[in-house]
Amino acid sequence: MVVTDQDLINFVVALKGSSNYDLSEYSDKSLKRRLQKVLADFNVDMAGLISSVKNYPVFAENIVKEITVNTTELFRDPPVWHMLRSRILPRFKNNSTINIWHAGCSTGQEVYSMMILLNELGMLDKAKIFASDINTDVLETAKKGVYKYRFNIGYLDNFDKVIKQNPLNYEEFNDVPYEKYFDIDKVKDVITMKKNLSEKPIFRKHDLVQDGNLFFAKFDLILCRNVIIYFNYSLQNKVFELFHSNLYTKGVLLLGMHETILGPWAAKFEKLGQAYIKK
Repeated sequence: MVVTDQDLINFVVALKGSSNYDLSEYSDKSLKRRLQKVLADFNVDMAGLISSVKNYPVFAENIVKEITVNTTELFRDPPVWHMLRSRILPRFKNNSTINIWHAGCSTGQEVYSMMILLNELGMLDKAKIFASDINTDVLETAKKGVYKYRFNIGYLDNFDKVIKQNPLNYEEFNDVPYEKYFDIDKVKDVITMKKNLSEKPIFRKHDLVQDGNLFFAKFDLILCRNVIIYFNYSLQNKVFELFHSNLYTKGVLLLGMHETILGPWAAKFEKLGQAYIKK
């Protein structure tokens, strides 16, 4: 089912009028694609979808959850984690505290990856970990730290690449057992993060479009990976402003592999791969 420009306008107006969500500055292309999937999954036409959004607040909330993309994995994109390990996190080694915000944390695997890496670097105790997402369902999963084993089994390879191996010295091998950080039950098909990890982060529901900084802290490191790709240029710049104003000088913003800062905020950061260092 094709979603037209007018369909998109009608949907965004209906959602804004009956909920707290404003998707007007999301990328038209990605929003259309997500809406087409919703129409197919729910077996409904655009008129029916808009009617339900207007009349049923719970349905509107569920549609937003369906539209927002929640893809994450342990140590996603190992080269990015290699950079974090060798070039970013050592900058904060002498800090008394390290404030880290995962914006758009989804089901939380990135949050746990960060804590595992920090622990291996001897920096976890002084780190304060904050994580947020617009979707309360994925936040509940993140808080529990319990994941499907078979779904995540391939990502254990990422753990090996980042935690056990050193790409700068292939002769170095750190024999870090998985059990140090999570329990694997193959029969029940679950990976369960250790309590000392799952109880550490502060999780909050947060809408990057409308909410400011809900954590009342400034940050040394903000990770917002594969989120702004779904926003249009104007909204991206609003989000960059939010991040810039809540980073310490020399603080670092980490974006996704296919994301970059364009426009006025580019001059306020120094680029280092996928990392942007506040000038």
